[in-house]
Amino acid sequence: MAEELIVNSTASKVEKYKLLIPQIKALVSSESDLIANLSNIAAALKQGMGFFWVGFYIVKNDELVLGPFQGPIACTRIQKGKGVCGTTWEQKETIIVENVDEFPNHIACSSDSKSEIVLPAFKVNEVALILDVDSDKLSDFDEIDQKYLEKLMKIIEGML
Repeated sequence: MAEELIVNSTASKVEKYKLLIPQIKALVSSESDLIANLSNIAAALKQGMGFFWVGFYIVKNDELVLGPFQGPIACTRIQKGKGVCGTTWEQKETIIVENVDEFPNHIACSSDSKSEIVLPAFKVNEVALILDVDSDKLSDFDEIDQKYLEKLMKIIEGML
């Protein structure tokens, strides 16, 4: 059965997250397949928040491999320490980048991407996957995004 998200396009960022996160939690609560859940989470974030690109990279054989995503074509494999995603994996922490062109070793999968937030999800104290969210606007992410997306990552960690 397909679920429909309830999101108010005129709501503030906080209001959108407060509506969206519980809906995502409910959406994934009855499904055990990780890829199916990540696919729906990516779609829900893209639809609910209007992100330019949102997707997951999964740690496989000591590299990040592209998982479910919504948006333009993406890089398929990223090495540890390379770009924002690889740096998040290496440092095991959320990174917010106001201008991707100023980030050392930035990997330009899309020239339309201007700012980014990347968050890790952990399984037994190691990064198992990361969430990558891109915007086509500079300085589009802040502590509000970090707070609510980190809550989402805790939900995802419960599926790992």
